[in-house]
Amino acid sequence: MPDDARRVRAAEPTDAPAIGLAHVRSWQAAYRGRVPQDYLDALDADRRGEGWRRYLEAGPPGGEALLVVDVDDRVVGFANVGPSRDDDAAGGGELRAIYLLPERWGLGDGRALLAAATRALHAHGFGHATLWVLDGNERARRFYEAAGWAPDGATKEDLSFGFPVAEVRYRRPLP
Repeated sequence: MPDDARRVRAAEPTDAPAIGLAHVRSWQAAYRGRVPQDYLDALDADRRGEGWRRYLEAGPPGGEALLVVDVDDRVVGFANVGPSRDDDAAGGGELRAIYLLPERWGLGDGRALLAAATRALHAHGFGHATLWVLDGNERARRFYEAAGWAPDGATKEDLSFGFPVAEVRYRRPLP
């Protein structure tokens, strides 16, 4: 895709509905068979978008950023970065979320968004960064590994969704 058709930029409150849609549709495609189907079916793009709108209107806290990738002026994905939330990764940054509309997977939008998110973490002064990925999400794991991320040995079982989700932590130094 020509570079002028794809753009990564800071998110604005008006992007929130598209962010919510990308968030929900990506979850529904990527996590099918990995999390309970009734949970995926109940995801609400409008509600998710409203949460992102409030986040953007309040202004991301220090060290955080919400980026979007748009193609032909249509938001197709987003990434959220900020300080690490892990005690053992203090002083580092964290890629907290990165999601694309499923029909945009494999077209370069994710690579552009991940590169911009990594630059944003570095610009906030972080020397390294982490992210958490579902243990069985091989597609995402290959994506991160191709961009220089590697498992660091940390694992956790996230119960915040009401069911257990096994996750693996990835880490990378920032340039």
